[in-house]
Amino acid sequence: MNRRKNIIVIGGNAAGPAAAAKAKRTAPDANVLMIEAGDFISTGTCELPYLLSGEIKNYEEIVFFNAESFEKEKGVKVLTSHFVEKIDRNKRILTVRNVKSGHKFEQEYDKLILCTGSTAKSIPALPKILSNVFTLKSVADLISIKSYLQKNNVRDILIIGAGYISLETADALKTPGYSITIIEKEKLPMPGVEDETRHLVSDLLKQNSIEFLGNGSNVKFNHDEQKFLSIKYEGRVLEFDLVFVAVGFEPNNNLAVSSKLSIGNFGGIKVDQKLRTSDPNIFAAGDCIEIVNRITGKPDYFPLATIAHQAGHTAGENAAGGNATFQPVVKNIAVKFFGKSLVSVGLNSIEAKKHGYNFSSVNTIVPNLVKVMPGSEQVFGKIIYDKSTKQIIGANFFGGTETIGYGDLISSFIHNKIKATELASINFNYTPPLSPFVNILSVLGRKIEREFR
Repeated sequence: MNRRKNIIVIGGNAAGPAAAAKAKRTAPDANVLMIEAGDFISTGTCELPYLLSGEIKNYEEIVFFNAESFEKEKGVKVLTSHFVEKIDRNKRILTVRNVKSGHKFEQEYDKLILCTGSTAKSIPALPKILSNVFTLKSVADLISIKSYLQKNNVRDILIIGAGYISLETADALKTPGYSITIIEKEKLPMPGVEDETRHLVSDLLKQNSIEFLGNGSNVKFNHDEQKFLSIKYEGRVLEFDLVFVAVGFEPNNNLAVSSKLSIGNFGGIKVDQKLRTSDPNIFAAGDCIEIVNRITGKPDYFPLATIAHQAGHTAGENAAGGNATFQPVVKNIAVKFFGKSLVSVGLNSIEAKKHGYNFSSVNTIVPNLVKVMPGSEQVFGKIIYDKSTKQIIGANFFGGTETIGYGDLISSFIHNKIKATELASINFNYTPPLSPFVNILSVLGRKIEREFR
């Protein structure tokens, strides 16, 4: 009698559960085991700021499964609080440690899926042992932050970095009434989006009494052995009660590196279209891998939950004997803060220049509704396009929730290689309380058309 196939998934956040569930559906007779180092699996992480603000009341609302319910519904056994220390690729054996008891054991695998995710980048000048310095990456982080806020007198909060997570966190903490300062090494907030958009973000921060400190690369951090105390910025000493470090994410590749799997230029695990690593018995998915950028055709790094979930399905199916293909990705990111939405799609101008595109751009500011309607506000849009192919390679939008739809349509244009000039001929809907008489995408499309006359 043939032995049942062992498919092991390491990591239990976005990609891991998707991979494990898909593997079990593809190969129902296989033993599928998911191993997670933390206490939680299948959690929402994008929702964490809304737990700080109180819009979501309890963290349990974003823990979608526990080990028992996942096994019951998906047929996958789960070990939480277990850390995989080593992969013996020759013998196909894992060394696993129970992080609470210290007990170690070996686990055989036939196929392995690495879904180890990403880690929040740290700042060497700020030791991780400081009691009032936090990142917001996991439910465990959230629990620690809320506990500290409840037990300590906190008024002044510093957020280091001015990207997506930083702005969401600033908005969330402003709601309970904390005084918020953001420091960023660049001159303007939101590195990675267009300068016009960054100026609009800067204005919005001022309107909401968020102090923004730009050009902060030479700031000095002061702390004792236990707590962060202050920063020295342009000759001023500014004291803070709590600090959030939000300077980006990087692939959690320690296990892959120690196992001598191939690693890419961004630090992520190299995979092929089937999400196989350099070892044919090991697949990988999620924030720990590099994927192909649909615009450039080159490896890139997008630590996004939606992409991780999609990749998990592909890796799970293929590890179980399937033949799915993971397609190149168009970056499509949105963030909401202080009542505004920012959407960034594809490449920015700096990236377009770096990759050698002969590009141009158009931008405009128009009402999101007809001016006579209540709630009519200005919305900004910018499209970057290749002058030789007329194809869109990037876009930014800043306004209300309507910007999400604009971003998705632009992403579809890029995905399907539709020329930018086609925007001018689309029949956009119109109804006074929901949409403008002339859609911003039509305005931008007409501007692009004029460039080619």
